Parts: sequence; C-alpha cells; structure tokens
Amino acid sequence: MMKNLLAQRANPDVTSALSGLFPTDTHPDAISFAAGSPRESLFPVKEMQRAFHDAIDQQGAHLFQYQTAQGNPELRAKLAARIGKWGQVVTTADNVVLTVGGQQAIELVAKALLDPGDEVAVEVPTYVGALAAFDLYQPTYHAVGLQADGLDLDQLEETLRQHPGIKLLYTVPDYHNPTGITMSVAKRRQLVDLANRYDFVILEDSPYRDLGYVQSPLPAIKSFDTQGRVVFVSSMSKILMPALRTGWLVADGDLLAAIMKVRFGSDLETTGVTHAAINVFMEENDLDAHVNVLKNHYREQCAAMVAALQADFPDEVDFTTPQGGFFDWVTLPAGIDTGKLLANQIIPQAHVSYVPGTNFYPNRDSHNGLRLCFTGMTPDEIAVGMKRLGDQVKAAVRETRPVF
Repeated sequence: MMKNLLAQRANPDVTSALSGLFPTDTHPDAISFAAGSPRESLFPVKEMQRAFHDAIDQQGAHLFQYQTAQGNPELRAKLAARIGKWGQVVTTADNVVLTVGGQQAIELVAKALLDPGDEVAVEVPTYVGALAAFDLYQPTYHAVGLQADGLDLDQLEETLRQHPGIKLLYTVPDYHNPTGITMSVAKRRQLVDLANRYDFVILEDSPYRDLGYVQSPLPAIKSFDTQGRVVFVSSMSKILMPALRTGWLVADGDLLAAIMKVRFGSDLETTGVTHAAINVFMEENDLDAHVNVLKNHYREQCAAMVAALQADFPDEVDFTTPQGGFFDWVTLPAGIDTGKLLANQIIPQAHVSYVPGTNFYPNRDSHNGLRLCFTGMTPDEIAVGMKRLGDQVKAAVRETRPVF
C-alpha cells in the first residue's frame, strides 16, 4: 500500500544483491563454506578488552563526547603509516576517513559519485556488497572479465573506448572476493594510466591485503595515483574483529571533500569509543604479529581447500588457487545452475552450503559459479565438507554429461 511513496532505489520488489545470500541449514552435521567470516578462536579478545578499559581510563568522560567527523586522529595517523609501510601510499591522517566498516566506505563513494544512469565498470565476478551499494544509485553497469593476474585491461580499454562516459571502476585487487585472484603490479600501474587517460575514478577495495600466504602485500593501486583519482578502502574486520565495524578510506582533494559532504548527511561522526580502543590496541600490541598468527592458520586452511578441490572434484570443474584472503572460486560446466543445485540437492542431501555465483554479477546473468570460504573451518572440517560437496558436484556433472 505504501509502495507508491517509496524511492525507486528502495523498491521492495527489487531484492538487494545481499538478500538471502547465506543459506540456512539447521542439520547438526551442516558445514558452511558460505559466509566470509574470520575464525572466532583467533580474535584477540583479552587484548581488545584491555584496550577498551585503558582507552576509557585514559580519556574518561570526554571519550563519550562528540568527537570529529573523520574519526580518531591518532588512529587515522596509524592507518596512514600502515598503508605507507605495506602499500607504499604516501598520505597523512588528514586524508584518512574512518567509516562503519568497509561497506560504508564503498557506499559513501557511490553516493558521492553516482547519479541515476551513470556508468560504472566492475570486474566480474565482483564483491556482492559493492553491487548492493551501487544498485541504490541506479547505475549502468559494464562488466569486465578477470584473468589470472587480475582485471582484463584490454577488455577494459575497449569498454572505455565504447563507453567514454564511465566515471567509476570498482576493483578488489588483493586476494579478490570472490575469486581469490590478485592483480599484478604491472596491471595496477597500467590501470592508473587508463584512469588518467579516460578520466574515471578507481575505487580500490582491499580488506584482505594483509592476508597473503605466500608474499608480502603488493603496492596499492593508490600508490601509483598521480591525479587524486584513486580512493583506497580497507577494513579492520578481517584482521581484528568484524563487530568493531571499523573501515577506512584514503582520498584526496575534491574526492575527499565530496565524500565528507555526503557523510555529513548520514552520520556526523564515527564510533569514537571503539576507535579509541583500536588505537590503544595498536599501541599496546604488535598488529603485524597478530596478522602473522592469522596467516599461519589461514594458510593451512587455504591449502586444505585447494587439496580437496584437486582430490574430490571432477575434471570438468575449474577453480582458482588463491595465495591469500578468504575465498576460492569454482566454475562448473555451463549447464549447471549452482543456486538450484544448492537448494535442491546439496543442502538436502549433503548438508554443505556455499554462495551461488549469480549475485556476484551485476546483471545476475551467470549461474554456474560458486564461492567457497575456508577461513571459518579447520582443515579436518574442510576435508569432510569438501568430500561431501565433491560427491554431489560429480553427480551433477554426470547428469549433464552422461557417460554411455
């Protein structure tokens, strides 16, 4: 009855890309590779508890007063130094904005840049949360494929030639969600050159860059930025705790001013108590040492996932071999719809879940991919779940390609 009063962007008949993303299975033996969650047993709970107490002791009642719109200046300085060390980005606290998770940072960039119909290029498949944020502003999407070393820049340039109005490109260059692919350094530099020539903004979303299991973090795309047209986004969710809801971005000049303007319309400041505690945590603890603990665990889990894909899945299936991050991407033969397969066969019979690939495409026009997250499971749990899943996939492949 109220639909005629709603903004078109909020039309309840058009579901969000995030709606129903994670299937529910209440069976006691259920194993989920769906949600991209870090492993709870690795959270530094005692250290963070002490950091909250110390932050309150140090600042008293003032900590609970209104603070600043960009967020805790000491924490912003630490994050600027961190991306300088690990990403070769030369910046200061003045260019860092703290946000409510990385998701708000993405949405703020979309809000600052996009009018209805504006053209956006996204790699496919891409992070479903970014699509959910962009969808609200009703853009026109252009899909660009991924290669083993990241975005297909030849396809991107051809797309830019055909559609010179593209104003934003979104990419997850480090241990990509959902595929696990990492963009090469050469492509990062070339991408900035393309942005300069074709006049578009790059939104570099990099919450996994600390979690490389083979090599140190590569230079951020932002490190090659010569015209202030790259916005770098990251998050503490994957390296500390998701419930801290702390993301951050780095931007310059007009882009930074536009982001702050739209930010004032949605919230006037960040969660100061939490950010003060994170700042104290980083003073009292070695964040890189904690990240190394995460990497040592996740490296084993990633290896278990890849080993299971090699051992338990049929030859007709392709999969990525991530060198960091949380995810592996699996591609089944074209005739198999992984969403229907999950609902009709895999959950009822094997009690294993994943995220079907459809929602990772802006036009929801690809159906044979799926995303697996390995960080929430032990290697033994991964082996059990992947054996069950592999048996179901083999059966589905036999149905589409029977052997006579």
